[in-house]
Amino acid sequence: MASLKDMRVRIAATKATQKITKAMQMVAASKLRRAQQAAEAARPYAERMDKVLGNIASAVAGSDSAPRLLAGTGATQVHLLVVCTAERGLCGPFNSAIVRLAREKANALLAEGKILKIMCVGRKGADQLRRQYGQYIIEIVELRGIKQIGYAQAHMVADKIIARFNNNEFDVCTLFFSRFKSVIAQIPTAQQVIPPVFEAGKEAGPAASYEYEPEEEEILADLLPRNLSVQVFRALLENAASEQGARMSAMDNATRNAGEMIRKQTLTYNRTRQAMITKELIEIISGAEAL
Repeated sequence: MASLKDMRVRIAATKATQKITKAMQMVAASKLRRAQQAAEAARPYAERMDKVLGNIASAVAGSDSAPRLLAGTGATQVHLLVVCTAERGLCGPFNSAIVRLAREKANALLAEGKILKIMCVGRKGADQLRRQYGQYIIEIVELRGIKQIGYAQAHMVADKIIARFNNNEFDVCTLFFSRFKSVIAQIPTAQQVIPPVFEAGKEAGPAASYEYEPEEEEILADLLPRNLSVQVFRALLENAASEQGARMSAMDNATRNAGEMIRKQTLTYNRTRQAMITKELIEIISGAEAL
């Protein structure tokens, strides 16, 4: 049985941990508002750009002059999974949920006999995937030390993807990230970005015919690489908001659990101390009666 001194040390250590988790919760709460605003502000632009590109792409669908980023290589044998996670832990199931979705996709592709390649954006995703899929990881992009995610980081990641596509290193690219819904809800998402899959049926009213200047192929050749950067940027912003929301919830749970542990430890300490006092009193009274 632990001594009273050991119990006091344990209670003090738990209280110190509670102060740390409370501070981390407050920091995450302060960062969450800015990250959430950035993620929500990026959604309309990314969705509208995706819709416009879908309209233009429908005009050149099946054409031999369609850009390679739109038409793809014509094969689906080699798949690149771009897994976007955080650089830090202590954020609950945020990283593991994204990795779990990527792992399910990887297992399905390997079962079909496809060739798998993985690019990790964020150190935590690479750490979790390295044990089982280490031989498939071709590159790790770390964003450590960056206080706020910007378009420059997304453009850098998109350039790496396009360079590998131009070198015929893969046929299909899928982006994995966590879409922010609320502080307690983050949705792991998989989005195919090469060749892009555009959602149809959202436009209201009768279909309209457009004439483009310059030609559709020239517009797509310029906009498709930019759209890839925008989609990666949106994924990184969604991840940033989801990470802070998950960290806020995790630290709140940790703070409450630490408070419960302190209550139980204090109760055990008081009971042990009372038992020792009672035992000493019995010994004193027994000694006095013996005299």
